[in-house]
Amino acid sequence: MIHFEGDKRIGRPIAEVAAKLSDAGFLANSVPDAEVSENTPDRATGKIKPKLSFLTGSLTLHAEVTARAPGKSVAYRIETKTMGASSTVETALVFSEAEGGTLVHWTGDIVAVTGLLKMVPKGLLEGTAKKVIEDVWAAVESKITGG
Repeated sequence: MIHFEGDKRIGRPIAEVAAKLSDAGFLANSVPDAEVSENTPDRATGKIKPKLSFLTGSLTLHAEVTARAPGKSVAYRIETKTMGASSTVETALVFSEAEGGTLVHWTGDIVAVTGLLKMVPKGLLEGTAKKVIEDVWAAVESKITGG
């Protein structure tokens, strides 16, 4: 449906970055304002605030690792649900060594939306998703590098 892709450089060794980003619990606890209720390397569940003004309350977020090659790559299926709407995102991260740290090549695809989200214009959905992606990467990088 909607595809996102990019690269993120993180100034830490590949083994450290790959281990942390392959841990669903670590990622969930990195999401700004998340209230995490389940926190394991393979799955995480919690509540987050929606980034679209017409969705009120909180979103239930469930992230599950769908594939993992230790030190090389990880794939996730992320589902969010609220009253009257849901979304499913599939994402993959591939790790490689880069000068001064690790390069993470990431892809993300919004593969399903239901309810009120079906009525949101594609441009608004893309813009909101890009902002969420930027915020999450900033928080993840800060948590990994300790700053």
